[in-house]
Amino acid sequence: MSLTQPIASDHQLARLLQIGIVLEEVIEVRAAKHAAATTTDAELRELLDDASAESADHRSRLEGLVDELDADTVPFEEIQMLVEAQYEADEDFDGVLYDQLCNEETAYKFYDDLIASLEASDTAFDIDRARLLDVLKTIREEEADGVEEVTGLMEARQ
Repeated sequence: MSLTQPIASDHQLARLLQIGIVLEEVIEVRAAKHAAATTTDAELRELLDDASAESADHRSRLEGLVDELDADTVPFEEIQMLVEAQYEADEDFDGVLYDQLCNEETAYKFYDDLIASLEASDTAFDIDRARLLDVLKTIREEEADGVEEVTGLMEARQ
């Protein structure tokens, strides 16, 4: 499944939205784990708490879209256990911010590519295309804002 080609079916769209859900779950878990390990830096902890909450919201919106396509999602608890087993939060300030920046940029790029693929597609989906694109563009914009927020914090602390 590639985002370099137009999306050709509801099934393909559902799988791509599920990839977005998993991406958001990973970001949510990483940000929450970093926030829990950040005990002395209130500004960084707030950024991470906000990022975790935003990813949970994005995941919920994507799950709503998938529900309209009548597809199953991967349970959050399964992703959380996998991430916790393989990923340890680094308390180092720069490492945490670089990780968060990478997460935000990855999500932005995914949604940007997904939107481009949808816009290139002439497939009629079982979901309202305008609403689908509106949700995805809103999420993409929020990811762009996250990139700017993390970058701004990094620059202010150099």
